[in-house]
Amino acid sequence: MSYDTATVRRILDAALAEGREALTAPEGREIASAYGIATPGEALATNAEEVAARATEIGFPVVLKIVSPDILHKTEAGGVLVGVRSAEEATAGFARIVSAALDHDPQARILGVQVQQQLSGGHEVIVGAVTDPTFGKIVAFGLGGVLVEVLKDVTFRLAPVDPDTARSMVDGIAAAEILRGVRGAAGANLDLLTDLLVRVGDLVTDFPELAEVDLNPVLADTERATALDVRMLVSAHMTTPERIPDQDILASMNRIMRPASIAVIGASAEAGKIGNSVMRNLVNGGYQGEIYPINPKASEILERKAFRSIADVPGDVDVAVFAIPAALVPRALAEAGAKGVAGAILIPSGFGETGNIELQDEVVAIARRHGVRILGPNIYGYYYTPLRLSATFCTPYDVRGGVALSSQSGGIGMAILGFSRSSGMGVSAIVGVGNKADIDEDDLLVFFEHDDDTNLIAMHLEDLKDGRAFAAAAKRVSREKPVVVLKAGRTEQGARAASSHTGALAGNDRVYDDILRESGVIRAPGLNDMLEYARGIPLLPTPQGENVVIITGAGGSGVLLSDACVENGLSLMTIPEDLDAAFRAFIPPFGAAGNPVDITGGEPPRTYRNTIALGLSDPRVHALILGYWHTIVTPPMVFARLVVEVVEEFRAKGVHKPIVASLSGDVEVEEASEHLYRNGIVAYPYTTEKPVAVLGAKYRWARGAGHL
Repeated sequence: MSYDTATVRRILDAALAEGREALTAPEGREIASAYGIATPGEALATNAEEVAARATEIGFPVVLKIVSPDILHKTEAGGVLVGVRSAEEATAGFARIVSAALDHDPQARILGVQVQQQLSGGHEVIVGAVTDPTFGKIVAFGLGGVLVEVLKDVTFRLAPVDPDTARSMVDGIAAAEILRGVRGAAGANLDLLTDLLVRVGDLVTDFPELAEVDLNPVLADTERATALDVRMLVSAHMTTPERIPDQDILASMNRIMRPASIAVIGASAEAGKIGNSVMRNLVNGGYQGEIYPINPKASEILERKAFRSIADVPGDVDVAVFAIPAALVPRALAEAGAKGVAGAILIPSGFGETGNIELQDEVVAIARRHGVRILGPNIYGYYYTPLRLSATFCTPYDVRGGVALSSQSGGIGMAILGFSRSSGMGVSAIVGVGNKADIDEDDLLVFFEHDDDTNLIAMHLEDLKDGRAFAAAAKRVSREKPVVVLKAGRTEQGARAASSHTGALAGNDRVYDDILRESGVIRAPGLNDMLEYARGIPLLPTPQGENVVIITGAGGSGVLLSDACVENGLSLMTIPEDLDAAFRAFIPPFGAAGNPVDITGGEPPRTYRNTIALGLSDPRVHALILGYWHTIVTPPMVFARLVVEVVEEFRAKGVHKPIVASLSGDVEVEEASEHLYRNGIVAYPYTTEKPVAVLGAKYRWARGAGHL
């Protein structure tokens, strides 16, 4: 697209030179025109005679709006008059809204009154862009006018947006069907709306000084998409986070996660001290690299020679774990930097989390001077099981597997550790990021992307330092490895007064939701969900289609499982006649085929076996959900063993379909569920929701990664 960027630059430079934070409506309209954004016919009038003349030229009815760089919310100031139908009304209206504006703000500079063609009909939508503190420039779309405040039916994407992404926004709001036209009503031109979103995204990308762009409402019908009101805010202080090239991140992270040598600064021989716990975990955990205790008052700790300073250590040191008070960190970090360490693991608290921002900034500056990456501060440390590395003061963990987990909170980190141990979930890494003074989630994603020992990444986070960098990394990584995120803090950001409709909407959790989804991330609603997704998703084969079939021994569980499928975005298969007849051949006459397939509770093991085998053998069925009901005819362990036998039989034939199971009954269903899980079948007792949620998460990943 060709844009008149020179006009935009002239207007912005003039506004910024005057120290303004908002553009006037005529300036906003001129910028919109420079980017091909349609606005109604309008003119500026500076007195009552001019307003009547301009209104007559444009054609009645018209809208009158106050023009003042000091009044952003014109309606609240009484500065808008709609439905002006004659020159006399225009003349009177001029005096009325100027008077109202001055009553609202006696110091306001009044530049005149904007006379605008009044359009009607069509659908009102909002198109806007805002500078989000996490993600930078984002584009918004939703229902406009007063509905945007009431329904908040709006969606967000990172700017700029290409036509496909823009179209996904138009199609992605709940009211999209209204824009297509319902019950004989005319719809909107969706191509024009798509084009408008692309133009707005390009505008704020080309000119970062535009802090907010708010087109609300945009009147959209079959022939036009016209911005009736244009609000634009400017700022001279738009900055982008400093980013380290991926190859440099990977080089540092490889040394941190796979160190050949570790120094423990503040190592101690005294039980109960953090420096002692770190040393014991490294030694007793089985780490085979060099371990150097650093303590100026000791000659030996845990049968290893101690050094007064890291500078005294012979040879290279990859990682320094800090177990000393916060105030002592700067000097020790400078020594570690001079030694050439790649990573500083800052366990101590007393930095930004306690309000000591200056100390945190100081250690970051020291680290950057020496090319050291900081993990933390205020963390429990980290684990990397392929090296039997437990660089932490918490309990060691050595059950190897393919799940890498991280947490911003130490308490959540302990929950991750406990769940992993209790469930026997094998992990490749558990990493605490704490204050994220330096290393954050996108650094971890870069490492785990290239780590052959990791096949799924699950992350608890409270915020993102650079959401745009995270989104880019997640989009790339999630094509091959699922990325699960538990984002804490779902409440509205900011108590600040929103400067526009777009700004108000961008403050809610929907921004994270939309952008994470667009990046291929599986968002977990809670901590247990994140952990169960991490445990279960790797066990499920990638589905080859959307057709899900429920086979259940109880009608009640079938209804609940169906509800759970809808809630998790799964498609229950419409059973073809031949497959329906095949299922009916195995179930009693009082059972129910269709979907769910209800075999009833009194059936022997062979009914379960036959129906499950049928679901696995038919290529039109892509995933199975099993609902088991405890009976003496088919006891829980009998059910579990036969399911495993059937599944393994088909695996041997090269048939791999995702299967999950919900088991209802007495306590024996717990053992049966564990048996199923140990054999690669995601199963849970006493719940219909959880197995379906894990299956739904697998499907969301498969869709996002392009496998479906």
